[in-house]
Amino acid sequence: SPRGAPPDAHSVEHLPHGGPLLHRLLPACATLPSLRALHARLLAHGLLRALRARTKLLSCYSALGDLASARRVLDETPRPDAYTYRVALGWHASAGRHAEAVALHRGMRRRCPEAQDDVVLLSLALKASVRSADFRYGRRLHCDAVKAGGADGFVMNCLVDMYAKAGDLENARKVFDRILSRNVVSWTSMLSGCLQNGFAEEGLALFNEMREERVLPSEHTMASVLTACTMLGSLHQGRWVHGSVIKHGMVFNPFVTAVMLDMYVKCGEVEDARRLFDELGFVDLVLWTTMIVGYTQNGSPLDALLLFADKKFVRIVPNSVTIATVLSASAQLRNLSLGRLIHGMSVKLGVVEKDVVMNALVDMYAKCKAVSEANGIFGRISNKDVVTWNSLIAGYVENDMGNEALMLFSQMRVQGSSPDAISVVNALSACVCLGDLLIGKCFHTYAIKRAFLSNIYVNTALLNLYNKCADLPSAQRVFSEMNDRNSVTWGAMIGGYGMQGDSAGSIDLFNEMLKDNIQPNEVVFTSILSTCSHTGMVSVGKKCFESMAQYFNITPSMKHYACMVDVLSRAGNLEEALDFIQKMPMQADISVWGAFLHGCKLHSRLEFGEEAINRMMVPHPDTPAFYVLMSNLYTSYGRWDKSLAIRRSMQERGLVKLPGCSSVGLENG
Repeated sequence: SPRGAPPDAHSVEHLPHGGPLLHRLLPACATLPSLRALHARLLAHGLLRALRARTKLLSCYSALGDLASARRVLDETPRPDAYTYRVALGWHASAGRHAEAVALHRGMRRRCPEAQDDVVLLSLALKASVRSADFRYGRRLHCDAVKAGGADGFVMNCLVDMYAKAGDLENARKVFDRILSRNVVSWTSMLSGCLQNGFAEEGLALFNEMREERVLPSEHTMASVLTACTMLGSLHQGRWVHGSVIKHGMVFNPFVTAVMLDMYVKCGEVEDARRLFDELGFVDLVLWTTMIVGYTQNGSPLDALLLFADKKFVRIVPNSVTIATVLSASAQLRNLSLGRLIHGMSVKLGVVEKDVVMNALVDMYAKCKAVSEANGIFGRISNKDVVTWNSLIAGYVENDMGNEALMLFSQMRVQGSSPDAISVVNALSACVCLGDLLIGKCFHTYAIKRAFLSNIYVNTALLNLYNKCADLPSAQRVFSEMNDRNSVTWGAMIGGYGMQGDSAGSIDLFNEMLKDNIQPNEVVFTSILSTCSHTGMVSVGKKCFESMAQYFNITPSMKHYACMVDVLSRAGNLEEALDFIQKMPMQADISVWGAFLHGCKLHSRLEFGEEAINRMMVPHPDTPAFYVLMSNLYTSYGRWDKSLAIRRSMQERGLVKLPGCSSVGLENG
């Protein structure tokens, strides 16, 4: 072949027989055919007797991806040494063939027992045993290290990692404590082990120990510490670690920054995450996607979509996670046309067949009430996992298709998929949809059998079922048996008392919640205010409303203002209610005015109702729902002429009442 060109299958036959020259030519073989031809020539001329030649040949086959031939070369080698096995294990590990690497090491025990003490082989075998989850063999390797008179720091670090990944944190700590000279790898391995086993607090304590020993952290250390803060939901600690990241000059490290963004996002501080994101001098796919995910998970889908569409990032090609996230944002906005647009984009990008995208498509179409399209996507998914099934079941529930949801749950079990806690939550929600307490109790029994009652979401769904089906004793029993309660579960139980007209029970439970140092959320206050409105507890309602901002740092939403207007209006305090509306920091919407008009009707104060209608019509002359409210008010007083005139006015203006815009009713009670 020409000078400098690698040998091929044809030219190799004309090479001279000199052994050293052939051995030098081995690495020059760029293709498997040329390597096999050279291999044959070496065999024919007896030039593979030297161990180094066989090791070189093994390495060349491995480099070209033919590990089977490499394994045959090893098996045919009469007396392989530690170096030969290092090469073989190293190539198998780099190719991700970890179970085969472990098998090679097992064979080495018999063929080359003197290599058992080799530190490099021990570390390679330990890593392979971890990645193939063969922890039993990993423990055997630990015995080898002990028999050999101990192990160096590198092997000890591998042992810490092995025990941690096996879930044996006790032995991981014992090995860690025996390392005489612990470096950053030792500390990071132990810290990561704590996190992998759910011991985030211990991980942070370990980081403090590491600082006391003046060991400088690596990027992996800082990422692990930030992950611990995320697991604990500890924003204060996270901010402190952020300062440490700046101190150690890692703030522009993409890996650390991505974990830090995730920490802020998971702790609910999206604004801080965005500030960090904007301060970076670079943005890659991971950082961009992390920020989009953060907005979506924290209920800011519009911000997620604006970031996705920002021209500054037009050169970043979205991946399957990015697309799935913006589909989720479209679903939150119930924007079907946007969802279809992103569906088309996923096809162009070639990610539409990815499981995460298919599941997001099912969820998006279902939430946007395009159930037939959700079914179509669902039918195309060949390997349906539990997330796939849950997406469509939840979609059916959202569209008030309780029977279809329960049938799909049964189909899921028939086809061999094992329902998880979220599946049970969806099934219980379907029972609420149908008002079917009996089937709901069957799912309660199923949840007990599957040990799902430790899941707070399942318990909350059970509370919702029993409360909505007027079975307060069962709801009380579920609540009392819960080991873990949060503001959502407390809110559900408080709401349950309110639904049954037990205002005293609601208030008592609210006070008990505060004694347990549980911070109430917006939903809890909605439940309390609703209870106060239906039971005439005006003073309690006022105190609760005022306490939201004063004591709990919660800004009342439109829903809270509507509840408070309802409290005042139902009690006949219409002047006060109207004054309350005028002092609102935002413009009152139809829910607020509807609550007020309901009070006007209850207390036969048509003049107040007319005044309210005139006020709300000025800023909203083209809002159909307000005309409907006005018409309904006149109808309730038998003023059919005025009601008909308003309906005609709507027709003349071309105003049509949209479905789903109905206000608080004007019926009795």
